[in-house]
Amino acid sequence: MFFDAVVVGAGLAGSTAARILAESGRKVLVIEKHKHIAGHCHDYKDNNGITVHTYGPHIFHTNNKTVWEFVNKFTEFNYYQHKVLSYAEGKLIPFPINRDTLCEVFGINIATYEVEEFLSNEVKKSKFNNPPKNFRDVIVSQVGERLYELFFKNYTIKQWERDPEELLPDVAKRIPVRANRDDRYFSDKYQGIPKYGYTKLVENILNHDNITVMMGIDYFEIRDYLKSSLVVYTGELDRFFDFSHGKLEYRSLNLVLKTFDIEFYQPVAVVNYPNDYDWTRITEYKHFLDEKSSKTTVCFEYPTAHGKPYYIVMTSENMERRKKYTEEVERLERTGEYIFVGRLAEYKYYNMDEVITASIRKTEVWLNGR
Repeated sequence: MFFDAVVVGAGLAGSTAARILAESGRKVLVIEKHKHIAGHCHDYKDNNGITVHTYGPHIFHTNNKTVWEFVNKFTEFNYYQHKVLSYAEGKLIPFPINRDTLCEVFGINIATYEVEEFLSNEVKKSKFNNPPKNFRDVIVSQVGERLYELFFKNYTIKQWERDPEELLPDVAKRIPVRANRDDRYFSDKYQGIPKYGYTKLVENILNHDNITVMMGIDYFEIRDYLKSSLVVYTGELDRFFDFSHGKLEYRSLNLVLKTFDIEFYQPVAVVNYPNDYDWTRITEYKHFLDEKSSKTTVCFEYPTAHGKPYYIVMTSENMERRKKYTEEVERLERTGEYIFVGRLAEYKYYNMDEVITASIRKTEVWLNGR
């Protein structure tokens, strides 16, 4: 069986690469081991008419106009602005940290121009390594020990099952802190949720005469029977190399869905629980698309060490293993017969727009070299 390209995985990375290759005239086979497309972006309508994100909440946000234009070719978006509250000390407090957060936590009333000075004083009272050696150092160096203890320490322990001082500083790069009253979780220029769901978005991306999709099939069980000029691999990095440098570690989630016979369960889509209860956050899905229902569907997230690979674990040991695998990847990519792209294949944290960006870039580089 010959195709010009075999794409392993029908998530955002794989579907984007498949579309670009198909539009260049290549015949593409997409192989997906799950019985659904869209990877961890997969969603569906439940019995209450609410769009549920199968693997936890996904909010599309980007400053990259090229990526925004790419996804808008395949779907309309509901221009949703994501807001998060954090349940701490018995109250729902605005998060990420902004002027209103400080007023609520410290019982003060300051102007936005006073925020930076206030946080600077909190930092001066705190102890941390500079330059930062770990996750704790990064957070404390920005907001001080009081806010670190309240919002970050226990949440991180629940999320990673590790002391924050065992995690590399890079883990904290995604955490925003604001000196104004902007209570949106993301400040990107373009934000939203696909109006008809992520699954439909990916279905439309894959809808091309040159693309064939096979689902429910493990690539590793049939790869010896496949012939192609290119393999685009988006699966787990260590598995491709038969774990030759050891297993890479992932965190997974136990997602518990519950339906309540009320219109709304909470005031925003996501509420974090850094200190109380065993779950890390609760998502109420109907907020994303303004869906109307007399009932509501919510998702309780419990981090776990076992299950589907959701998050890479940034420890020194894992990054050393990643480096060894990456050297093998570079050797294969130089042959022009392979592209490794995506969160799993690169063992790298990616936002959705970054996955699409990387897939477009790597695929176009390959095409330009033909």
